[in-house]
Amino acid sequence: MLVVAAAAVGLLLSLSSCRQSRPWHERPPRGRHFVSSSFVSSHLPEQEHCSSSCRKSPPARASSGSPRHHPTVGSASGHSRLWQPTPPASSAVTSGSSCRSHRHLRAAVVTHGTTAIRRTQERKEPFILKYVTNAPSCRNDNIDLSHPCFQHFYHSSRYSPPFWYSDALLEWGGMMLHSLQGMELNQLDVPHDFSSKAHCFVQPQEDMRLVQSLMGKEYPDSPKIHQMELKKRRVTHIVFVTGLCILFYILGSWQNNTTLTLNSNSNLKKVECENDFPLSGIAKEETLDFEAHHQITLEETTSAIEKFPPCAPNLTEYTPCEDFSRGRKFPREKLAYRERHCPAKHELLLCLIPAPPKYKTPLSWPQSRDFAWYANIPHKELSIEKAVQNWIQVEGERFRFPGGGTMFPLGADAYIDDINTLISLADGKIRTAIDTGCGVASFGAYLLKRDIITMSFAPRDTHEAQVQFALERGVPAMIGVMATRRLPYPARSFDMAHCSRCLIPWYDYDGLYLIEVDRVLRPGGYWILSGPPIRWKKYHRGWERTQEDLKKEQDSIEELAKRLCWKKVIEKDDLAIWQKPINHVECVESRRIFKTPHICKDHNADAAWYKEMEACITPLPEVSKLDEVAGGKVERWPERAFAIPPRIAVGSIPSLTPKKFEDDKKLWRDRVEYYNKIIPALSHGRYRNIMDMNAYLGGFAAALMKYPAWVMNTVPPNSDHDTLGVIYERGFIGTYHDWCEAFSTYPRTYDLIHANAIFSICQDRCDITYILLEMDRILRPEGAVIIRDTVDVLTKVQTITDRMRWKSKIMDHESGPFNPEKILVAIKTYWTFDASTQ
Repeated sequence: MLVVAAAAVGLLLSLSSCRQSRPWHERPPRGRHFVSSSFVSSHLPEQEHCSSSCRKSPPARASSGSPRHHPTVGSASGHSRLWQPTPPASSAVTSGSSCRSHRHLRAAVVTHGTTAIRRTQERKEPFILKYVTNAPSCRNDNIDLSHPCFQHFYHSSRYSPPFWYSDALLEWGGMMLHSLQGMELNQLDVPHDFSSKAHCFVQPQEDMRLVQSLMGKEYPDSPKIHQMELKKRRVTHIVFVTGLCILFYILGSWQNNTTLTLNSNSNLKKVECENDFPLSGIAKEETLDFEAHHQITLEETTSAIEKFPPCAPNLTEYTPCEDFSRGRKFPREKLAYRERHCPAKHELLLCLIPAPPKYKTPLSWPQSRDFAWYANIPHKELSIEKAVQNWIQVEGERFRFPGGGTMFPLGADAYIDDINTLISLADGKIRTAIDTGCGVASFGAYLLKRDIITMSFAPRDTHEAQVQFALERGVPAMIGVMATRRLPYPARSFDMAHCSRCLIPWYDYDGLYLIEVDRVLRPGGYWILSGPPIRWKKYHRGWERTQEDLKKEQDSIEELAKRLCWKKVIEKDDLAIWQKPINHVECVESRRIFKTPHICKDHNADAAWYKEMEACITPLPEVSKLDEVAGGKVERWPERAFAIPPRIAVGSIPSLTPKKFEDDKKLWRDRVEYYNKIIPALSHGRYRNIMDMNAYLGGFAAALMKYPAWVMNTVPPNSDHDTLGVIYERGFIGTYHDWCEAFSTYPRTYDLIHANAIFSICQDRCDITYILLEMDRILRPEGAVIIRDTVDVLTKVQTITDRMRWKSKIMDHESGPFNPEKILVAIKTYWTFDASTQ
């Protein structure tokens, strides 16, 4: 409001000032006023060098009365007249042969009128500059501006009549005499007959002294005094308006920097929690109010007022695309019924998934790696079924994760140490890993302290909520299965793949599943296998399988790996490790020996969203020499995160250049710095599991590296550029996902969700209400949301979030209030299902 007021005041004053300072020749006529004849005649010098015959007596004064005010058009004389002034009171006109000898065109200053110039605005009138000639028609007191005697004067002067105002008169007169001084008649391009009629000219120096004396002296009624006062007044106006603008701009900037509290703890009913990890509120920021400019329609009024109801209590762990009842409709062959099968539009739920009673905020990392609240995941099945393997144990109101697994009952830490003795896990070459059949993700949990981030996945099967346990611990994981479709990751993504008794039939279906592992492994990547059939001579009785059967299985895997051009690195104790070649130069030549699997003809190896698996080898990019890494070599971690990814360096992604990559890094550093101001808890470890719904180049994840958090980077499959491969080359993890469908995870598994322009991308394809309800499903109570989009989109989003038990604020862009993109920051309030209210 202050800025608007300042602008209004400044505009009015500027208009007033501008009105005073308009060029005199553009101003409308105000009427005629006259200059005192005595005032001017007393300062007109006599021309001593001219003969007395040149001096003409002034004509008789016309009868009293007011002269005509405005020019008349189409008069009886056939001319358009400016006015008919009174005869001149005096003149400095000379004539004679000596005057005619001058070749310079001169003019005389002639004054008219009876009253002196006043300083008031209404008492102004200019002097009249006029040619004096010998021709009778030119000596007519009724000044005919259309006469040839005067036409050239106006044309050569660059000014056009009428000359109405006196505040610029003397300046104008001086300019005219100066411009005519020294100008030859033949340079003025006047008619020859006019030049021959010219009778008398005044000395140039005397003309200039005349005007300069009039402009240099200040008399009580002098026009110069009025002119100086106008200049001073204009300067005062300019200084005053400028000062006001600066003052109100500073006040407005200071007001924009003031903040309002958006505290997630206010007005929230919460059960007592035993952990000491209070939620920090969002930093104070002023609310941007767009209500008056973005009204909802009448049809939306009812829905805008009504709140979304809670879903039924048996849906607290609802996963829309992995629902058991829907999955039963699909064939069991290749585990197709456990793949993603999302609900149809008429099956979508318009309700909020409730948290279980007595839900508590999860523990912070690294405590969460070893402990979780029982109330959050009330399932004891795994603690009983996997008791011997030390997957999980129940201790009072919490779970404890000893770190055990089927093939590492002594703990994942010791198991990883065994792997490290065979291949190096500490030199930064291995950064991204995939764990198939992950259990509760203890393998990925303990790799994190070695700076290796693992994408752990497992199906939603009889091992109830194993992926949910992983995410509750703060370990990356998602629901997934190797069935008929490709894994939702690009080619050449992972430095290491791991299977610890994952029970995947690697040798079946022409080696389809191991071929898929080959697709997602980086050139030179490792595949680690433990469990059946490795070391079958020792474990065949415990596995309840015959030695012949297990030996046949291992031989089949060995043969398939050879056909994939893999090299077996080592087999020791319970571990066997293979390595993928760094290029396919020799592999292509080996197709003369191994007819299957053949090299795929499909050139889009990264396509993985609802893409069927193929029993063919995904080709690596071509190389020029045997020791060259196909697709380009990545740097070691952590330099890898900020080095130019090979896909960008070689130009395999259209329009993405190293310059754009560098700009994106700087952009997200600035944005995360701004996020820290509005959400201080971000840098304090409050948010462990973070979802980036539109990750692009992974700049958001890179800017969060210094915080105890990990980011699930999702890239929409319909994006203009497929950049998920770039994210993996930087050493981060992610997945393809279309946000018009539900994500493959359990409810309440992410602490913070970041959505950059995702609603602008999806709003023409699906109802954004269901996207927001899905965000609410996967967001933990008291979790935070950051949405970046245009004002129109955010206003529509906020209308929906107000019905979802969220507290939200729309804030300025980090570059300032003039950026059309805004930021909506929200907190999901704490609530649980209350049967008494239903």
